[in-house]
Amino acid sequence: MTGQTIPRRQALHRLPDGLRTDGGVHVVTGEPGCGRTRFLEYAAGSFRAGPVWHVRAEPGRDAPPLSGLRTLLRAAGRTARVAGDGTAGEALFDVLRAAADASPLLVCVDDAHLWDPASRAALGHAAARVRATGVRAGVLLTVPGHRPVDRELAALPVLRLGPLAPGDAARMVDDVTGGAVDPGVREELVTAAEGNPALLLALVHRLSPAQLAGGRALPRPLADGEVLTGVAGGCLTGVPPDRTGLLLTTAAAVCATGEPDADADLVRRAAGADAARPLPEVLVLAEGRLRFRSALLGRAVYAGAPPERRRAAHHALAACLTGTGTDGVLALLHRSRTVTGPAPALAAELAAAAASAPPGLRREALTRAAELTADGAERAHRYTAAASQALLTGHSSEALRLLDAARSGPVPASARGGAELLRGTVLLADGPVDDARESFLLAAGLLAGAGHEAAGTATLGAVDAAWAAGDPDSCLHALTPTGASSSGALAAGPSSVPLREHRDGMRAVLLGRFDRAAGPLRRVVERGLSGDEPEPLLRSASAALVLGDLTAARRAGARALATARTLGSAALEPRALEYLAYAELRAGRHQLARTHAEEGLRAAARTGQRNTAAHHHAVLALAASIEGEREIVAEHVAAALRTARRHGLAQAATLAQWAAARADLGAGRPREAADRLGPLVRPGARRGHFAVWMLAVPCFVEATVLAGRPEHAAAAVEDFALWAACGADPQAPAQLLRCRALLAAPDAADALYLRALDRHEETAGDFERARTELLYGKWLRRRRRLREARGRLGEALMGFERCGAHLWAQQAAAESRAGGAAPGRPGTGELSRLTPQQLRIARRVAEGATNREVALSLSVSTRTVDYHLRNIFATLGVRSRVELVRLVGQAEKTGAQP
Repeated sequence: MTGQTIPRRQALHRLPDGLRTDGGVHVVTGEPGCGRTRFLEYAAGSFRAGPVWHVRAEPGRDAPPLSGLRTLLRAAGRTARVAGDGTAGEALFDVLRAAADASPLLVCVDDAHLWDPASRAALGHAAARVRATGVRAGVLLTVPGHRPVDRELAALPVLRLGPLAPGDAARMVDDVTGGAVDPGVREELVTAAEGNPALLLALVHRLSPAQLAGGRALPRPLADGEVLTGVAGGCLTGVPPDRTGLLLTTAAAVCATGEPDADADLVRRAAGADAARPLPEVLVLAEGRLRFRSALLGRAVYAGAPPERRRAAHHALAACLTGTGTDGVLALLHRSRTVTGPAPALAAELAAAAASAPPGLRREALTRAAELTADGAERAHRYTAAASQALLTGHSSEALRLLDAARSGPVPASARGGAELLRGTVLLADGPVDDARESFLLAAGLLAGAGHEAAGTATLGAVDAAWAAGDPDSCLHALTPTGASSSGALAAGPSSVPLREHRDGMRAVLLGRFDRAAGPLRRVVERGLSGDEPEPLLRSASAALVLGDLTAARRAGARALATARTLGSAALEPRALEYLAYAELRAGRHQLARTHAEEGLRAAARTGQRNTAAHHHAVLALAASIEGEREIVAEHVAAALRTARRHGLAQAATLAQWAAARADLGAGRPREAADRLGPLVRPGARRGHFAVWMLAVPCFVEATVLAGRPEHAAAAVEDFALWAACGADPQAPAQLLRCRALLAAPDAADALYLRALDRHEETAGDFERARTELLYGKWLRRRRRLREARGRLGEALMGFERCGAHLWAQQAAAESRAGGAAPGRPGTGELSRLTPQQLRIARRVAEGATNREVALSLSVSTRTVDYHLRNIFATLGVRSRVELVRLVGQAEKTGAQP
């Protein structure tokens, strides 16, 4: 049995295409309340290619053999001999094949586990035959995920429905309540439901209108035993009474640690369970660890048990744990679950033991210590420490919940300041950046009175938030000691020398005094690279990017990434990869930029950092824009803008819009590119991010000239000249000369193009040089200097081919042919007909990757991979993955590849 877990939205989007292209045979499963029936209804409703046979199975415990199969055939209006002599499955397959000969067919069977064994066996045999023979029929069967798949269906691929994404869950709450829900209440509902649709609806229906509107306190816990049992309790029917103790002990062990499983030997000893006895089917044993097949079911078992039984289970677990280290922390956690009310001594023991615990267990220990602490200041300190661990391990929403708990009562300014500093950090990565800035400024003010070094960190955090929002005035306000002090945000300044130098350097940059910025920022770079702390290294990478020292930025980013991984700081990985991606992008190494951004996007998704993900989407859009992959560019642009607009990320939005315009320019649509870029580069309310819009000026100048509107570009070129002079962008001097050549009179343009090409020799990056060669070649051809034009255009073509700029290479080849050059060299094999993205997909498929694995590796949707794969098949004239594997293999062996 093979299986994969797939996000619900992705599953719904890919389903119609998958059913049309390869039929698709799947056993659809998931935890209780995941929406298997709704998924099947969507599949039936979205299938337009032919008939749908849709039947809901009825309990078959007392039904005669093959009754379920006869029900299906009756629902389909079909008849067939289905004798129980072992040929029923083949008979059903014959019926499916005959029906699919006329048109594609979809068979949907809900709750197939309720069919009698003979019917399940026939259905499983027929579905396997459909899958093996390529009959134009899809077969979707649903079974519950809290129990093993029946052996009759175990050979079929399993599709596990993942939880709702937070955004989809929030939309469901709005739909159900008509939008009459307080945002904070909605967030709590989404968090408590953990992506389970049925549980989310049950929680919504539990609340009164006043509670939904935020006017009355919510019940605690929000998802109590009654609600959880109502959603998942029916799955425990049939568990022997003498095994319920094992279930509760497993649930208690999981609850105390926050981990998905527990040590099987510990649980059995605590529950007094015989290891030789078979486990209840709702539990799974793997590598000595015990877990529930459905996490929701484990929550229901624990919450539904009487308090005294829960305490007894924890007491038994604690009694079985001795020693120090991890076992000692676990013993303390279980002991803490046996007490109610404050327990200062136990809280202190937990907090002390947390220092030597693994990160996840450390968070649980600190959280529980805070819950048992009576002193307000100490409680806030421990909640904040737990939130810090949650953030480091990539649990942003949990960090915010703990920070809310930290400020639930009166606490000293320093404790509140520490909590607000961490809140700003969380929101900067995954929230409205204006809110992040306010949290940072509040933290700076609260911490400044005691001369706390963290005040400087908070100040620079406020600058980072204002920078992301594209608000230079707010950046300067935070960086100016007198202005900040007058508002209570900052005292005399950061006490740490590196923080002060970073502040002074950034202030000079914003004031346009690059001569004064270089010294402080250079020292920030050098100090960061002299150590192995992730945060100073990230500051070093940031400062190096501002200086235009891309080599130092790559070094600092790479070391920050390595250090974050060594320390297990999952939250820092996406940021380090972001700096690496930007450095490679600025250096013109688009392939490397894409590699870092793809990895960064996956890391950001794992750690819940939507803002960081938006920046990675923008980098991927820019990388794809040079290759002419319009659908890939559009997908990443849309993803970046979706978050950028919600959270105020002007920097990511500007980069995404630039990527879309550059794709237009590569596809030969200069007017569209100019219209898209004009608002970004010209003064006005819609001008792009103050530190990014200059990067788009060369594209804007080229687009306006090619569109016949050169007069629109003159002012932008003069602004760009100031940018090029500051030395922060190694590509800018050559780009400036190219822009001037585009706008110059004929007697001056020639020399300007040649000077631009000379400046390109001083920097890396094939793409920018090839663009200059292309424009110079076009200029020469239009002046009938054909021999010179062919040379320049040939250089452009080779440059574009080296960096995978497919459409740009087509432009160069077309210009070369128009100038009288012979047709290009013969294709280097069938694969040369593919675009770069198609070639990457073809190679990964040839390596045996599934469409989902390809999508994850390229950070695109499975639907996009499906689309490209169909185009690959059509371009190469192949009809199956097997033929594609053979063709790619032959090309690789002979070297016949682009």
